[in-house]
Amino acid sequence: MKIVIPGGTGQVGTILNRALSAAGHEVVVLTRRPAHEREVEWDGRTWGPWAEEIDGSDVVINLAGRSVSCRYTPANLRDMMDSRVHSTEVVGEAIAAADRPPGVWLQMSTATVYAHRFDAPNDEATGVIGGSEPDVPDYWSYSVEIARAWERAQEVADTPHTRKVALRSAMVMSPDRGGVFDVLLRLARLGLGGPVAGGGQYVSWIHDRDFVRAVEFLIERDDLRGPVNLAAPRPLPQRAFMRDLRSAWGVPVGLPATRAMAELGAFALRTDTELLLKSRRVVSGRLLAEGFDFAYADWPEAAGDLVRRRRGDRGRAGAEGALVSGSS
Repeated sequence: MKIVIPGGTGQVGTILNRALSAAGHEVVVLTRRPAHEREVEWDGRTWGPWAEEIDGSDVVINLAGRSVSCRYTPANLRDMMDSRVHSTEVVGEAIAAADRPPGVWLQMSTATVYAHRFDAPNDEATGVIGGSEPDVPDYWSYSVEIARAWERAQEVADTPHTRKVALRSAMVMSPDRGGVFDVLLRLARLGLGGPVAGGGQYVSWIHDRDFVRAVEFLIERDDLRGPVNLAAPRPLPQRAFMRDLRSAWGVPVGLPATRAMAELGAFALRTDTELLLKSRRVVSGRLLAEGFDFAYADWPEAAGDLVRRRRGDRGRAGAEGALVSGSS
């Protein structure tokens, strides 16, 4: 198949590109700064020659949008909104204008669309959409509105010959550098991976290989459309999540952090505490109902696999360094 991935140079795009290319598919990435073969320039806002890649493709997986790993200033929040909505609109226009439109358009979304809650998990059928929760920062509702506008831009696109799926993804855990697992593991290794603000807030996650498998499942299933949660079936409180991660790496202690300490740490890392404090208790109701089998349904096993792969990468890097040193 020919698969076009707008915005495919980030962590999730790299995971998909690597796996889908290895499976024998032709993968084309649309990016602002093409640097490799099969990367095509686009700006995420306006029509251009890139649209020719979509015409005749089999699948479009749109991942474009400003990274959420930043300070949630008004300007950054507006940029998050605009980058997601405009890129989705222009992808929809390209699909609508194609002589041979793709059979399926998978549009990245986010589990952040659901409410901050502790009492019950959010699935697609019974989940509570966020935005009106009491006792949370006002700007959290804008994050929900970004997610809703993102999905709405795909929903209203006039693409009658293309099946549309919105991927309400939890955090994708991968051993690659620069991703969310990398950041959390670094905190754990420094002894800072303890409970944050009590640690009762739920963490929803999905192992990178299950994420790829879920995408492949949704491509193959012609009867599935609309919002689909991509999250492992058993989210867990942050205190347990970090305890299992520390155990996988072999770190006995994780210092706890108050909300104020989390604010200082987020400021230093130029990110936002919503990523730490919002309780994202999300499960994949539709995938499970349709028979999808998670290879990594529980976090301890997933964390163990990710740590082994991370350590394997370090070992290979060290061996390669020794070979280079010995040949000089």
